[in-house]
Amino acid sequence: MSNEQQASKGPETPHEHHPDSQHFEIQIDRQHFTVTLRFMTGLQLRHVPTPPIGPDRDLFEVVPGGSDLKIGDEQVVEIRNGLRFFTAPALINPGAESPGR
Repeated sequence: MSNEQQASKGPETPHEHHPDSQHFEIQIDRQHFTVTLRFMTGLQLRHVPTPPIGPDRDLFEVVPGGSDLKIGDEQVVEIRNGLRFFTAPALINPGAESPGR
């Protein structure tokens, strides 16, 4: 094997960083989850909790000190440690009586 082949192939060490072995700690509705993808769509994020977040709820990314961002199903989010999301009813009808009133 030439030096060039050896350098490109090289032995793997247990401490070598692999992009597919990343772990990110996130929160959805105050529940803690570990995900391994660096980029996730809104639809993928909806399937992190069990049961998945249904279409009757909107998903938002918490933006500290700013306006929270509504995340659509096809929207791609760059995942990082500490990222927080919450859900809210998709249809809010001001002035409507809630069930049981």
